[in-house]
This record gives sequence, structure tokens and C-alpha cells, in this order.
Amino acid sequence: MQTIQFTVNGRGLSGACADRTHLGDFLRDTHRLTGTHLGCEHGVCGACTVLVDDKPVRSCITFAAACDGADIVTVEGYQDDAVMADLRAAFNRHHALQCGFCTPGMLATARDIVLRLPDADEATIRHELSGNLCRCTGYMGIVAAIRSVLQARREAAGVIARHAAVTTSAAVPFACFTVADEALGTAPHLAASPGADAERSADRKGWSRIEGSFTVPYAQEAVWAFMADLPAVAGCLPGAVLTEVAGDKVKGHIAIRFGPMSAKFDGAARLQRDDALRRGVLKGAGQDSLSNSKAAGDIAYQLKALSAHETEVKVDLQYSLQGPLAQFSRSGLVRDFVRRMIADFGKSVARRMDPTLSEAERNQVVRLNPVAMFFGVLWERIRRLFGAR
Repeated sequence: MQTIQFTVNGRGLSGACADRTHLGDFLRDTHRLTGTHLGCEHGVCGACTVLVDDKPVRSCITFAAACDGADIVTVEGYQDDAVMADLRAAFNRHHALQCGFCTPGMLATARDIVLRLPDADEATIRHELSGNLCRCTGYMGIVAAIRSVLQARREAAGVIARHAAVTTSAAVPFACFTVADEALGTAPHLAASPGADAERSADRKGWSRIEGSFTVPYAQEAVWAFMADLPAVAGCLPGAVLTEVAGDKVKGHIAIRFGPMSAKFDGAARLQRDDALRRGVLKGAGQDSLSNSKAAGDIAYQLKALSAHETEVKVDLQYSLQGPLAQFSRSGLVRDFVRRMIADFGKSVARRMDPTLSEAERNQVVRLNPVAMFFGVLWERIRRLFGAR
């Protein structure tokens, strides 16, 4: 047992809980906030969604201990939220609820859509809602309610809906798996000042950012040359398979498994490099055939020579994820998981560049153990909770 403290609906609360107690159980059983509904308890139905540090989170698969110090808002705490006031009125006006079991989680996701995608069209709204299941309404009233709030906010601001990312995703289906040259820009993007603030935001509205780095025991020139070999780089990324390589453009797929989340994204990407600054960016887009979730992202990297025989590679990942898997992308646990993958990628790069190994050993396919990685990430978070160094 451990004692945790956080802010819930504007009030400081504390309590004792076991390490494996989920946030949903802690809120309901310890603090009687029963407006948070537990349905599938596998992170699938979305009924238990609450806001943690202003982001929607599945409380049934989030450990309460991992939220120590966080600001949490449940359906009982939206009284002073202007967006939620508009959504509640719209849900009532458009008959967007029936039995009401899914409504607390549905409202949390709807609020996220309104704030993150102010020019979302109906197709985008439906993709974003696909992680929240409703057995009563048929979703028509829910979609209409969200659209009415978005329209009212656009009219109040006196602007015309011109959100480039949403327009592009609606006009050009991800199923084409193409990356237009004009969409890639003229120079790679790298964060100007990496840090905690950058982690919480990205240069494009509605996108998220994760930063990391790794060090390899080789000269900068050798590492720079290796990073231009896309098949070799893909071989260092667990789950990645290239099916077509044409110069700086590639097509393929990447398989991901994390707890209850399993996906296989098929897509295309293009690599841009700046030889003078030793930095590059891989821009791509793809779609998961199972959940129909869509993803777009920039993986930027920059090399820094630490010595004649050691190089640091800084990685800046910016991404947008739409559809059922979007809820998982904003989890702090997933962010730690990605950082762990970046570190393991660095180890694979060092192995592939090792001249003492045979070609077969260097080209050996990287095998990802998702269970070991998942529990490794959990252990690191637990260590941080207890102040371990």
C-alpha cells in the first residue's frame, strides 16, 4: 500500500491504495465519484474516460499510483467548464444520450475533440468517437451535438473552418498511402529547445510530441552514413518491414503491441536530410487495417559528436493519431514506452554498425518482447514514484 495525493475536481484528495489499483476503482470506491462508469475494464469501451492533466485517459487501465500529483477531472467536476456547458446543452438538445452509461466518457472525448480539432468534420468526429462505445443512440445525436458546438464556436470567433490537417485527411484518404512532395516541406524540423514544455505540445495543432536520445560508440560521419540506409534503419526498429524502397521514399508496415492495444499500420514515408547540419526527418502516414485508425508523423533526428568515437542522436517525434487508438496515444505510459523503444533502437543501431560481428549477426532481425518492455516501463515508473535514482 502507498499514499497518493492529487487534485480531483478542484479539491486536493489523498488516500492509500495498492500499487495495482486502477484509477477508476480508486475514484469510485475511495472517493465515491461514481459518475465514472466502468464497462469493459479493458480500455476498449471508453465509458470510464476522465481527464488527467486536461487529457482524456482510460481510468480502468490507468494505475492510480501513476497519477500521483496529477490534476483529475471527472463528470462531477465540469461545473465551471465553458466547453462542457455547451456540450451538455447540445447533448440534451440533440437527444445524444439514452441510458446514459457511456455519457461521462463520451463527454470527456467530445470535449477533447472540440478543443483539439476545432474544424473537425463529421467523418473526423466519428473516427475520434470510435473509441467510445454507445449501445443506445446510434451515435447520430452525439455527432450532431458535437458538430453544433464546433459550429457555434467557429461562428462566435468569426472564422471559417480551414483546419489544414483535417481538410487534408478528409480529402485524401490514408488508404492511398502517398506522401505528397509539397507536404514534406523544404527543411527538416527539429525542436529548438527540447524539454518538458515541448513534450506537452507540438508545432501543429492537434499533434503530440515525444523526445528522446541515444548514444552510439561510433564517429558522427559513420552514424550519418548509416542513418541514410533506410532498409538498415528499418531493421533496427522492432515490428517494421519495408515492402518498397525508391530513393528517399519507402512503403511498408509496422506492427505495434502495447497492453490491450494491437495495431499494424501500413503506409509510406519520405526521408529528408541536411548534410551540413547533420539532421534529418522521416515524414510519413499510414492506417491500421483492423481499427481503421489513421496516423501521420515526423521523426526528426540530429547528430551531435560527443567525441571522435561517440555520437549522440537526438530524436524528436511529432505525430497525430485519429480513430480508436487515439486515446492510447495520449497516455503517459505510452510515452514512456516510446522512449524505451528509442533507447532500444539505439542499441540496435550500435549492433548493426559493429564491425566485429558477422554480416549475419549484424543483419539479424530485431525481436521485440512487448511483455518484457511493458513491465520494464511499469517498473521504471514505480521506481520514479518512490524516488529511485
